[in-house]
Amino acid sequence: MSLYCATGSPDTDLSPQQLNDLLAESLAKLGERNRVLAVPPDQSREHSRAGELTGYVFKYYGDRLKAVLPAIGTHTPMRLDQLDHMFPAVPKDLFRVHNWRTDVETLGEVPAEFVYEQSEGKLNYAWPAQVNKLISQGGFDLILSIGQVVPHEVIGMANYTKNILVGTGGREGINRSHYLGAVYGMERIMGRAMNPVRNVFNYASDLFLRHLPIVYVQTVVGRKADGGLAVRGLFVGDDIECFQLAAELSLKVNFEIVEKQINKAVVYLDPEEFHSTWIGNKAVYRTRMALADGAELIILAPGVKEFGEDKGIDALIRKYGYRGTPATLKAVNDNPELAGDLSAAAHLIHASSEGRFTITWCPGQLSREEVEGVGYGYGDLKTMLARYDPQKLRHGYNQVDGEEIFFIANPGLGLWAHRSRL
Repeated sequence: MSLYCATGSPDTDLSPQQLNDLLAESLAKLGERNRVLAVPPDQSREHSRAGELTGYVFKYYGDRLKAVLPAIGTHTPMRLDQLDHMFPAVPKDLFRVHNWRTDVETLGEVPAEFVYEQSEGKLNYAWPAQVNKLISQGGFDLILSIGQVVPHEVIGMANYTKNILVGTGGREGINRSHYLGAVYGMERIMGRAMNPVRNVFNYASDLFLRHLPIVYVQTVVGRKADGGLAVRGLFVGDDIECFQLAAELSLKVNFEIVEKQINKAVVYLDPEEFHSTWIGNKAVYRTRMALADGAELIILAPGVKEFGEDKGIDALIRKYGYRGTPATLKAVNDNPELAGDLSAAAHLIHASSEGRFTITWCPGQLSREEVEGVGYGYGDLKTMLARYDPQKLRHGYNQVDGEEIFFIANPGLGLWAHRSRL
């Protein structure tokens, strides 16, 4: 077990050249590799700098990089224009598409007793460790899992084995892990590197991934004083130490403690990155621990055109809506179709305010009827953009027409909380 690179601090700002050089030095330590697979995230994690790093991997290995498998989980496959935008330096014929319903192999199962224990007796099912067949059967002598460590609603801190076991995972594994996180409680998990979902993944990794030549390439990305982004750290290794070091730095960089609870938050979703409430509800997950009772959350979403990235999940969201935990648990109990798609049920729980604050969605391509039909408030995007212009607002507190609002330009880059909710 080795740590090949551990560079970073809350004030570090790694340049593209430094990123390239640090990655090349790390790859050199691995020795000769001739069949390499890269597993980066999709455009919904564009700020991870994984696109750039995948380009450096191609620059280093050339034709020894045999394939690139974006870890899309249940997301829609990347379009050619998205690949061009995020991976301009990588030949497009190297890309493969992950189908979470059909392309997976189950390597083994975490026993139900362990899941029962981790869920504090709430769940009693085994958890299948599933990966794309390209990972398990592709004959690669190096699998580079590339991504960003950042606070996350399902797994506490994103990345490490999640990129493989969820990003290239199967229907059952994704469903059951998401539901475990939802039932245990999102606010008990977010920002914590170790938690029940991570413990299940680590159990699976120790038993079922150890024989695979996986090396993790992980960034920590933060916001600069001028609002731009900086790579605060790069961590490369083949075991949990690499993740833990990145998670420690991410907490310093991405976790923002607000001094007073927020009464009105306005969150902007970049249209290049956010096309669905499935992904865009990071605006809810990442701010909820900072919002006061009775607060209003306004989500400006010019690129959002659907609820679920997956058509089946989209239909379930439209049917059952974001109605809170009790209603969702009852719907799971009463309806086999929702019980058969537990990641959708988990998402409905995660993205509900539980009646504690209001959520107003202002999407570019969903109607008032569609938005209100799933239980959210609706705001006209044009009107709201005129009132809350993302180009004029700065991160944090702003005064708009005598009203104090808290503005967040990208919810995917952090986690906000008030001390009373920690």
